[in-house]
Amino acid sequence: MRLLFLGDIVGRSGRDAVVEQLPRLRAGLGIDFAVVNAENAAGGFGITRDICRDLFDAGADVISTGNHVFDQRETLTHIEREPRLLRPVNYPPGTPGKGVGLFPAAGGRQVLVINAMGRVFMQALDDPFAAVERELSQARLREVADAIIVDMHAEATSEKMSMGHFCDGRASLVVGTHSHVPTADAQILPLGTAYQTDAGACADYNSVIGMEKEEPLRRFTTSIPQGRMQPALGAATLCGVFVETDNGTGLALRIEPLRLGGRLKTAMPE
Repeated sequence: MRLLFLGDIVGRSGRDAVVEQLPRLRAGLGIDFAVVNAENAAGGFGITRDICRDLFDAGADVISTGNHVFDQRETLTHIEREPRLLRPVNYPPGTPGKGVGLFPAAGGRQVLVINAMGRVFMQALDDPFAAVERELSQARLREVADAIIVDMHAEATSEKMSMGHFCDGRASLVVGTHSHVPTADAQILPLGTAYQTDAGACADYNSVIGMEKEEPLRRFTTSIPQGRMQPALGAATLCGVFVETDNGTGLALRIEPLRLGGRLKTAMPE
């Protein structure tokens, strides 16, 4: 199976790039299933019903999120109606929406997607490792799901790496989001799980992690915020990872980074 994961969409620039390029990527790479993290898609903060529709229409099978998932109030109700929109699985009981789902893929296959969020340098949530363990124990690779994707939305690289090794041999892909910078450590872990610490962002990289530079620089140099941060509007680089799995085991045969457009050097799967 061929899987595509695209990192955090930041604002209109990132949205436009994904909507334009995702159909071409699905066709050109023979993608069977695509996940997009879009927690920063609405002006850099959250996601809306209309943005969800546009991303699904462009070819996203599932939308994952993170700590900004509920920044737009309409998401509190929309996420209950749209099972393909996930929030972190380790939010407290009673939080609207779900953090995991089993979704149909090409050829009648099934893909389990788990959206988890780290706790180091982030808001206090339930234990992400216990939450992921619970889901993996209930839907084992090749017994229930043909592929399993874990989006680990976290600040600390150590926490993301730990999740990768925690899931090794039990998931097809563990990929980090939230940092908005693509890492150079795409690899297959010893027991067969594809891993990359951060997928990067679908954003304008002439920015500070996708945001216009002036306000972040002001805050760092003066410690005085003077306005709301706004997404940068230049041409976006589309960042993510491509994974091919073994149909017999559901584990990874290869993982390759993907970068397309904008300022970063292009990297496309062969």
